[in-house]
Amino acid sequence: MLPNTGRLAGCTLFITGASRGIGKAIALKAAKDGANVVIAAKTSDPHPKLPGTIYTAAEEIEAAGGKALPCIVDVRDENQISQAVEKAVKTFGGIDILINNASAISLTSTLDTPMKTVDLMMGINTRGTYLTSKVCIPYLKRSKVAHILNCRTTDIIADAAYSILTKPKNYTGNFVIDEELLRSEGIKDFDVYAVSPGHPLLPDFFLDDTPDELTSKIEKFGGSAAFKEGKQVASSPSSPVEETFAVIGKSINEEAVKSVQGVYQFVLAGSNEGTWYMDLKNDKGAVGKGEPPFKADVVMSMDSEDFVKMFTGKLKPTMAFMSGKLNIKGNMGLAMKLEALMGRMNSKL
Repeated sequence: MLPNTGRLAGCTLFITGASRGIGKAIALKAAKDGANVVIAAKTSDPHPKLPGTIYTAAEEIEAAGGKALPCIVDVRDENQISQAVEKAVKTFGGIDILINNASAISLTSTLDTPMKTVDLMMGINTRGTYLTSKVCIPYLKRSKVAHILNCRTTDIIADAAYSILTKPKNYTGNFVIDEELLRSEGIKDFDVYAVSPGHPLLPDFFLDDTPDELTSKIEKFGGSAAFKEGKQVASSPSSPVEETFAVIGKSINEEAVKSVQGVYQFVLAGSNEGTWYMDLKNDKGAVGKGEPPFKADVVMSMDSEDFVKMFTGKLKPTMAFMSGKLNIKGNMGLAMKLEALMGRMNSKL
């Protein structure tokens, strides 16, 4: 776990999409430093598919040691953004850090994505980022620690727009927002960054119902597993990792394969080190030890004990990634689908 230094004590963070996922994880981490957090998100009432509201997030933030201000905000709505920013300034005296985290993503291919969905992604990921930054900048200028952090999605269109609006992490040049701010008076320490979280977390707006469909199908059809000959998990597991994969194997079938369409490889270190795989793309699906028979779409590296904790619900993928315990390479959309599958498996492990 990354240590808290106390450097955010008294600072005010305006976080879009902070009712769940990445946004809430950042908010809770800042809260442990004693920060003020403005939760700018749409979810005021419980969502039928996704956990958390701005009010439950506020309770968690204050329990962690911070101060919270929940605001109902659709980042596409200029009036809602302006009202939330004004309320934040009135409540906490200013804004020090803006985190543009609210995002929309569709896990469909280009040809299968309707323009209505594209417009929604552009409206949230691009317009929302620009609009929120524009409204917050006058107040950020007054801060001695002003920063903007843009959390990029796996959406190629929005990713290109982020690259125009801000500078990627570790990039030395200036982009539109950053260059404009750096030329302004009294904001020498102003930084604007765009980072790709790259882990299976719930975005504020999830446009593809596949993860939810997946969990319901797993629940309905997950009674038996079909392993590839010679690659199945041993019938009498001798380690926690093998036991975990044995249960995973019982939770996959043709329906799960049809819903997910991904091959996962797990590179585990520690007391039960080794390489394992989960094939949710070919035939009836399979799990096994060793290299996958097909090219992996997602590679996850972590300690074997943390792997077991993650699949049994004792370690959240969000915190595993943010603390450096989990490294993910490959298709992040498929990584998100796996988290939905894990949620269903937790009750069986």
